[in-house]
Amino acid sequence: MEAIFFFMLLCFSPFPVFSLDSLKPGETLNSSAYLISSKKIFTLGFYSPDNSNRSYLGIWYTSNYTDTDTPVWIANRNNPIYGNSGSLKISIAGEVIIEHRGGDPIEIYKSETGTNVTATLLDTGNLVVKEMNSSSWGGGNVVWESFDYPTDTLLPKMKLGVNHKTGKNWTLTSWFSASNPASGAFSLEWDWIRRRLLVKRRGVLSWTSGDLKFYYEYGSLKIYSFENIVPKPDPLNLNYIFKNVSNQDEEYFTYSLYVDPFTPENRKIISGWTLQNQGNIYDNDRVYVALVDLCYGYNTRGVGNDVYLGCELWEQPKCRNRHQMFNYTYGRFQFVATYSYDNTSNLTLSDCRANCWNDCKCISYKDEKNGCSYWRGENAELLQDYGPELQLRYFLVSAASEERRRWKIWALPVAIALFLVSIVTASFVIRKFRQAKKKKMKVMQELMTLEGYTGISEFENNGGHDLKMFSYASLLASTHDFSLNNKLGEGGFGSVYKGKTPEGREIAIKILSRSSKQGLIEFKTELILISKLQHRNLVKLLGFCIHGNEKMIVYDYMPNKSLDFFLFDQTKRTVLNWDTRFNIIEGIAQGLLYLHKHSRLLIVHRDLKAGNILLDENMNPKISDFGLSRILKHVSEENTSKRVGTRGYMAPEYVTQGTFSVKSDIYSFGILILEIVSGRRNNSFKNLEGPLTLAEFAWDLWKQCTELELIDPMLKTADKKDQLRKCIQVGLLCVQDKAIDRPFIEDVASMLKSETNSLPVPRKPAFVVRNDGVPTRRKPEPEKFSKNAVSISAMYGR
Repeated sequence: MEAIFFFMLLCFSPFPVFSLDSLKPGETLNSSAYLISSKKIFTLGFYSPDNSNRSYLGIWYTSNYTDTDTPVWIANRNNPIYGNSGSLKISIAGEVIIEHRGGDPIEIYKSETGTNVTATLLDTGNLVVKEMNSSSWGGGNVVWESFDYPTDTLLPKMKLGVNHKTGKNWTLTSWFSASNPASGAFSLEWDWIRRRLLVKRRGVLSWTSGDLKFYYEYGSLKIYSFENIVPKPDPLNLNYIFKNVSNQDEEYFTYSLYVDPFTPENRKIISGWTLQNQGNIYDNDRVYVALVDLCYGYNTRGVGNDVYLGCELWEQPKCRNRHQMFNYTYGRFQFVATYSYDNTSNLTLSDCRANCWNDCKCISYKDEKNGCSYWRGENAELLQDYGPELQLRYFLVSAASEERRRWKIWALPVAIALFLVSIVTASFVIRKFRQAKKKKMKVMQELMTLEGYTGISEFENNGGHDLKMFSYASLLASTHDFSLNNKLGEGGFGSVYKGKTPEGREIAIKILSRSSKQGLIEFKTELILISKLQHRNLVKLLGFCIHGNEKMIVYDYMPNKSLDFFLFDQTKRTVLNWDTRFNIIEGIAQGLLYLHKHSRLLIVHRDLKAGNILLDENMNPKISDFGLSRILKHVSEENTSKRVGTRGYMAPEYVTQGTFSVKSDIYSFGILILEIVSGRRNNSFKNLEGPLTLAEFAWDLWKQCTELELIDPMLKTADKKDQLRKCIQVGLLCVQDKAIDRPFIEDVASMLKSETNSLPVPRKPAFVVRNDGVPTRRKPEPEKFSKNAVSISAMYGR
């Protein structure tokens, strides 16, 4: 009797199940529970896209197999559940349903005979429903499986094609957008007649894989491949095994992964071809299979420098040509363009592009949450520009490269003549090569010497600089020939591009423009100086390249852009909570402490500002852009007639007298602290009747004992008021008018870490008094400034 009671309890328990691979009659899987396949490869549960209150029943790779939890299959992609009320249930009548509040149940499977069923998540990622066998829970025939209802991802052993017996057609359909899994514009199908894969957009053929053909043999294994899929399958690299099945009942394509028993450690163990919302196909580890978004209907291969093949041709507007494409970037128009908005909610990103492409006057578009935005103009010209006030959108540009010309077959007499000429000129070329090598060695020697610093030991390390000299060819390859898609920023120094080394390391390449106002001295200063500065809060310099008159510096790539990108944007600065901001303040202080106190040389940065503070993947700050830095030797301060820096961050004694010291950096740091606390630029005050700078505004609040009104209203700081008050006080101490009154960086770092509130009382900051008693700006001598809104330091992705 007890055994029967336990059996009934197990079958019909209303409680949710956790970490099992099967669901049985009467059991419920709620939004906080999961099914996990027996080898813990796949997980089934309820999934919500980022910043969404919609919920879906999905299957994804378990986290220890991949770093993404994006589903590879969704049960209710076009019928979302709102909130977390969803639950998966198997009724005793043989129904597999999703129940939720405020709506009818969503049926996944229903037994026509009322037979009890079980649902099991297999290690292939397939969710199968079986009729229950009376002898065991796991027996019975498979009556339904998720592999028969693919969404946007093709897993190994899943089918693309048709079942002639049941009429079932297996195709993939892209998501509506990156955060909306509803059916989108693209489909991936199998053409079983020609044995090729097809990508269609709204039914129009966009891309084909080429026919499946025999590639080569690997032992006893025959490898097949597609002409237009890159890269090719290779048991030593990408171990795809493609298979075409054709019989009376079925015509389909599938693939599996081959694991060489002799070298299993180098093989892919998981895979999943995902059809993106822009039509691209990529494997789950970001290996691209096809780049369909490079197809414009006029080309059979990728535009620009990309070599991906397979694009199909379709009818084009007469106003478009093969040199045009859309580039996703920041920018603005030199001439006015007309803006329009289409709020049709079923328009995907690819629909926005198609509509703009077919409109001869359309020059830019952007997909919105509901619809598309368009910009139209006949004479509008795109200017590359960057800043927090600009939005990323797609601009119509001219593709830089054309098809390469084929080599002509030279006649034999011409070949003989060339051979004779080459013999005659060989000695001349060799002599020129030797002269060029000597000249290059001389340039290198000059490059590695900073004018004004004779102590060679100050810069040498084991007989030379531990810098890598990159070849120009390697930088070309890493940036796709410095394509616009890889351009990160532009400023007074030149341009910055993102690259990727053959080892997979992401880098930022800063190119000295020939027309740059900053010259060789700044280039040498940054190159030699930063190579010897090693600190976790300073940007890391990897090497350099000299190619003719071109000079380039290579840095570590910073994925989270610069501080000003987040801090001064109304929406983006919500990412910067107070703990993150305080960590940035402390990190900058530690970087300055190293420059002023602990490095082998005393370095004054001279251009410390929000645009020169880069943020790594964990939002840790890195001080960058040392082209204006100076070394102080045996003196506490120096004078210069050439004032360089950024308006609003320069200390008053430097602006008026040309005097700079470590206290100049302290002043800039004080401005930075006040900007980080308030979320406002120092020069954002335009009212002539009130404060003219952020420092002046903070001082007025401090005198009235209302300094907490300075705090960014977006911050939730109910329990951080003492820390905020301390940061404001430290900021005001740093921006005091007289340099002698400002603290040294070691004192600033100590104040920030101190638990006590006993700090010195600040004196007035650097502003003077109007004739009527109202503060006003100084009128400095002519200086050389950089614009804060456009900084060459912005070595980051878009």
